Amino acid sequence: MKLTKLYKDQGSGGNGCPTVYLGESGELVVQGYTVDSVTFGELENVLPGEGAVRIAPEIVAGAMEQYYSQHSEGR
Repeated sequence: MKLTKLYKDQGSGGNGCPTVYLGESGELVVQGYTVDSVTFGELENVLPGEGAVRIAPEIVAGAMEQYYSQHSEGR
């Protein structure tokens, strides 16, 4: 799947995470630090192959702002 970077944590320097991408399928892909096993154990209905990452609300908000600015033309 081809990815386009929407938003990256400005405080993470030139590398690293968290980062939110838009996939060519229209789905979002989130890069972040994986949660620890205790936190993972609190998730409900985890299917094989699924994982979880931590990401600050500000990163999600920034990604959504960027997404809507890129996809609101013509509305």
